[in-house]
Amino acid sequence: MKVLSLTRDQRRDLLNDLRSMPDFLEQRFGSLSREVAAQSGEGGGFGPVEHCWHLADLEVEGFGIRIARLLSEVEPSLPDFDGGRIAEERSYRTRSLPEAIGLFKTTREANLEVLGRLTPAEWSRAGTQEGVGRVALCDVPQMMAEHDRAHRAEIELMAPR
Repeated sequence: MKVLSLTRDQRRDLLNDLRSMPDFLEQRFGSLSREVAAQSGEGGGFGPVEHCWHLADLEVEGFGIRIARLLSEVEPSLPDFDGGRIAEERSYRTRSLPEAIGLFKTTREANLEVLGRLTPAEWSRAGTQEGVGRVALCDVPQMMAEHDRAHRAEIELMAPR
């Protein structure tokens, strides 16, 4: 579903849903100790701090860069974001959970601010994303929402700590 095909109310609801993810992370993980936040998830999956840093880094280096390049370049070639590799390289488990949530919230708000003021012509700007294919700006909010839903589902399955 492309944002262009949504009604104004549906677009507003999508952007509001995207705006709620940082609060979800804060509610779910905000009171965890550093030790608990650094624990691995079930079966070696992401633990709390890893989820939050992954979301923050993807918001900056994935979605934020895609939005900026789609707005400023003609038919850009957009790289994939290898979240698993980046998590390992950056040792997410050793990092600050509150810092991750704060970065995610700030960057998500900035990205939504840009998306919220796009003209119809800007929504149609497109390029090619590695591993995905043709991507237009109007696809990005839905991609963000799908990614949020996947992480929410994983997080909801985590045992309360």
